[in-house]
Amino acid sequence: MSARPHIVVLPGGGYAFRAAHEGEPVAEWLRSLGLDASVHAYPVKTRHPGPIDSVRMRVAELRASGAERVGILGFSAGGHLAGQAAALGLVDAAVLCYPVVSMLTPTHGGSRRELLGRWATPWSRTAVSVERLVTPSTPPTFVWHTAEDETVPLEHPYLLGRALARHGVPHALHVYPHGRHGLGMVTGIEGGEHAGIAANWTRDCAEWLRELGWVD
Repeated sequence: MSARPHIVVLPGGGYAFRAAHEGEPVAEWLRSLGLDASVHAYPVKTRHPGPIDSVRMRVAELRASGAERVGILGFSAGGHLAGQAAALGLVDAAVLCYPVVSMLTPTHGGSRRELLGRWATPWSRTAVSVERLVTPSTPPTFVWHTAEDETVPLEHPYLLGRALARHGVPHALHVYPHGRHGLGMVTGIEGGEHAGIAANWTRDCAEWLRELGWVD
């Protein structure tokens, strides 16, 4: 395997499906930066801990194959899964794109129901809320969201940002003013024509990865 860092891409889809526009196009962009990248088909319509166990196995496979640095990039519910992987210390860097963060809030109950069931207990909801899992050992994290996101509102990234700051985790948090949920790479077909400067997220992320020393 190449000595280049490898980033695992986790598409969103509310833990019910995996959105194609948040998969291979994103991996192609990462490869254009000189990284190795792959899309991981984590299980959907599967209760916790099925998805995170799947990510744990994928990261272990990459490390066993010689990857010295493994990052993770996820969208929406995939961002929640990526956040878990980061907080649990499975990866070396994380990029979370309009992520579901908390399973304790009433917002975006669809992901919670798919992952935990309709009658999840407060304890089980806390156990998979990323803001409750962050520790000082959580790796550097890049988060972006839009102020107009009505599906996963801003309380999610702000909860995460406060947790990262509280534990001294190096991070970047970008909230762009326009754009609906599910923008992906922010191209016209996904509604990017209304996203404004949210289209800069790939540039901002690439600069962040460059500052980490992951890309030239």
